[in-house]
Amino acid sequence: MVNNRTIKNFYDLPVWQESRKLVLDIYKITIKFPKEETYGLISQIRRASMSVAANIAEGFGRFHYKDKIKFYLQARGSLIEVQNYIFLSQDLKYIDKEAARVIFKKCNDIQFQLNSIIKKNRNINS
Repeated sequence: MVNNRTIKNFYDLPVWQESRKLVLDIYKITIKFPKEETYGLISQIRRASMSVAANIAEGFGRFHYKDKIKFYLQARGSLIEVQNYIFLSQDLKYIDKEAARVIFKKCNDIQFQLNSIIKKNRNINS
């Protein structure tokens, strides 16, 4: 239960809601990248960010706790991949330091929430 609401669907999860916002932010940022990055950095960072939300949704839909944890860990890995691409984007001067900082904060917040869900599922499984 979150804020006196029962979680019935993956889209009720605050961590999924935040990861969805991250995807939208990544799309807004990367639309300004050079066109030659369309099949390189733009594609990679967008796919990584979408993978975070998709793996959270898929993990929610799994019945066994071990399966859930596997997908939540995959989401966390994709989140770290996004941070890697943000560093690269900053190094290439496609985004400024402030934009990178904002994305990093969102990633860290999502990672904190994912870690909590992973821990909770491990405790249920024990």
